[in-house]
Amino acid sequence: MAGRSAVVRKSRVRTNNSKARSAITNGHGLLPSTDGHTAQYRRFKDITNQLVIDLGSDLAEARLQLVRRFSACCVMAEMIEARMVSGEQYDADEHAKMVSSLCRLALKLGIDRVPKNCTPSLQQYLDAKAYEVQEADE
Repeated sequence: MAGRSAVVRKSRVRTNNSKARSAITNGHGLLPSTDGHTAQYRRFKDITNQLVIDLGSDLAEARLQLVRRFSACCVMAEMIEARMVSGEQYDADEHAKMVSSLCRLALKLGIDRVPKNCTPSLQQYLDAKAYEVQEADE
């Protein structure tokens, strides 16, 4: 009986019934209690969507939560930077902590610098070899 009740509980958690899930899980919003009309919300949504595209659309929930935290940190850092360039007072320590958090989240998410491909094409390689042979013959 104990194993049976565990299966029932598990199936209740994994329901496909959209009425049993939150609006966010059903894709009807990105954040609770927001209307989506602020510039910060739109920026948060843009960053989140772009990261999901970059990382692959079929993300595990834990990874998606990291993407959301990364997006929130980006928006917060941009707000601090806007105050800075406007000549307003800002907290440099807060900004440094935000950048540090972004770096750690980027590592966890696997956002890496993609190395530039410096390998010559076959034609470039053959041309270089032909030039070397020509130089050696002279």
